[in-house]
Amino acid sequence: MSSLLDELNRLFVGQTPHMHEIGARITAVGRARGSMTLPASPQWLGDRARGWLHPGALTVLADSTCGLAVGAALAERAPFATLDLRMDYLRPAVPEQDLHCDAHCFRLTRHVAFVRAEVWQTEREQPIAVAQGSFMLATASGARTAASQAAGDGQAWQPPAASEAVLPADPIPYVEFLGIRVAPQAGAPLFRLPFQDKLIGNPHLPALHGGVIAAFAETAATLHLIAMLRSPGTELWPGAPPAGVEGIGSGAKFPKGIDFSIDYLRSGRPEETFAACEVVRVGTRAALVQVRCWQKNPAQPIATARAHFLLTAPAG
Repeated sequence: MSSLLDELNRLFVGQTPHMHEIGARITAVGRARGSMTLPASPQWLGDRARGWLHPGALTVLADSTCGLAVGAALAERAPFATLDLRMDYLRPAVPEQDLHCDAHCFRLTRHVAFVRAEVWQTEREQPIAVAQGSFMLATASGARTAASQAAGDGQAWQPPAASEAVLPADPIPYVEFLGIRVAPQAGAPLFRLPFQDKLIGNPHLPALHGGVIAAFAETAATLHLIAMLRSPGTELWPGAPPAGVEGIGSGAKFPKGIDFSIDYLRSGRPEETFAACEVVRVGTRAALVQVRCWQKNPAQPIATARAHFLLTAPAG
């Protein structure tokens, strides 16, 4: 088994830039099952005040482990890609402890694989998150030609020239690790994920890691909501917030993730990715935010996502 794990880590982790960068490793594999570990790192911190891990780190690990379970369920090696993934957050995670994930591909059809996963830190019986996803089988695995890359881009879209660090006075380690930036503009911020080689999850296409796209979308949703909950004129939300949300500010509430789900519409190319958010509802205890991610054209998103947040008192 040790030699098999070594070979899987060489092929599945060592040749995948993002998996290699974060130090993830395969710890077990069986029929339609897989387990992985993400070593503890201060880079995964997402909430300085509470000392909590960024949920994006959990999503990357869950997406990767689910993919491992799908591969272990196939009778013959074949390409596949994530269709959708849902994360439910049960309790906070801390950056001082390793993350572990077990995934099981419980249903396999001719075209789609269905997977469940659990993420935990110290106790297997006390998961910090559960995930469920579906994967499309036999997707294209060859590198894109110039013609296929140009096809379907539609009318050219020009992103704003402005690009600033997110919360420069109090940077978030995981946001800094991914390199997320923001382009302040009237009405709502536009979030940007500049391309870096370390974000690649499929070196054959090549394509961004699906977990990275999810982490980017979830970061955008969280920061967008935080900006709306604060007073107008913050770094992320210049001027007044959109109609209907005035008076929510003053930092009286702070979002904590309840769940996050993402649908992948097309693979993310090795280029800059953008995200825009819409706050669908803000209540006294919970909020719902939708996210759209794209690259060449906002009208042709590569992913759409939604996240529920519990609104809590800010850490003092």
